[in-house]
Amino acid sequence: MTKVFSDAVAEAEALIANPPFEISEQERAEGYDYLAGSIRSSLQMAFDYDLVHPVLVNPTHQYARQGLDNPDAIYFNAYLTEGASYELSGVRGTAADLSFQIMDGNYSPEGAPTSVAAFDDRELDIAADGSFSWRFGPELGLKKGATLIIREVFNDWNTETRGTLRLQRLDTAGIPREPFAMDNVAKRYGVAAKMLLGKIKTWFAFPEWFTYKEPVNTLTVPKSTPGGLASQFSSLGHYDLTDDQALVITVPVPHCDYYAIQIGSKWYVSTDYEHYQSSLTKAQSQADPDGKFRYVVSTRNPGIANWLDTTDHPKGVMMLRWQRIEHELTEADGPTVELVAFDEVEQHLPYYATNQVTPEQYSTRIADRQVGIARRMIS
Repeated sequence: MTKVFSDAVAEAEALIANPPFEISEQERAEGYDYLAGSIRSSLQMAFDYDLVHPVLVNPTHQYARQGLDNPDAIYFNAYLTEGASYELSGVRGTAADLSFQIMDGNYSPEGAPTSVAAFDDRELDIAADGSFSWRFGPELGLKKGATLIIREVFNDWNTETRGTLRLQRLDTAGIPREPFAMDNVAKRYGVAAKMLLGKIKTWFAFPEWFTYKEPVNTLTVPKSTPGGLASQFSSLGHYDLTDDQALVITVPVPHCDYYAIQIGSKWYVSTDYEHYQSSLTKAQSQADPDGKFRYVVSTRNPGIANWLDTTDHPKGVMMLRWQRIEHELTEADGPTVELVAFDEVEQHLPYYATNQVTPEQYSTRIADRQVGIARRMIS
């Protein structure tokens, strides 16, 4: 019964043990943690998979990372099918962004699926109490294998609140779920096996298409995020730093509800954003008087507010996101990057005197992050 999945786990472990890039012992350990999260997510998606009575699943979080996951987002997924009618209902929380996307499949090593629909909550009729409902179905031309993806994104981890969401297939409401059968359970183990290997291979391939083709220690001009995500622009890059080097990244303070910058590992996943300052949102970033955010990416702590901790990863990926953008971003809206000597960071921060934080203040920041994650994350 489980052999197909155990064989897939063994194959996935071989991929993790021999990835297409060099890894340190720490990165090897992180790879096996990544494998555990992928196993967990694959089993969850396969056994919660139900086209007759679909459910919203939270497959990506701090214990199951994938696809350079956004530290500020709660993700929900559900599988859809052709000919069916659905109602998505809920109550809007106070998160900075709530967006919806339907894709005609899943990401794969061959590429990204096509986006069938993509919009944010501004296109919904939301009542005074925050409640809403969206009905959809055959008019979208859905096929079996279509995927609904919902992203609830937080700018201020400690003040914004989660909403509630519910998905129901209307044409099967009131019909009981079929009892378990051996062939159905066996099929689900096979689906989980396919998902697991697909995840590992996809996220090995994905950064090669969009990130590593760019020169090292640079970030791209902001552009609409690949995959058709509504109202999001992004900037991608990768870094390679010694302990004596740092990147100073300067970004104009944006006029949008959500903006953030993050560091990722070679596994193309977020690094530990709960216990380290490896990401910063607009609300978490300190703005200089000239209307700029200035970040320092380094392996050592430079003692400033906008330090992005590489968490002992001398090489990794970087991403900036802007959401609920209502105009095209240009190069002038995006980041500039300087590679500098770590001991000369102060010279590249014109407001260094007001950028500094003490070790005690930094510890308070980490405690706030831990509380913020506990408030909103589900696993």
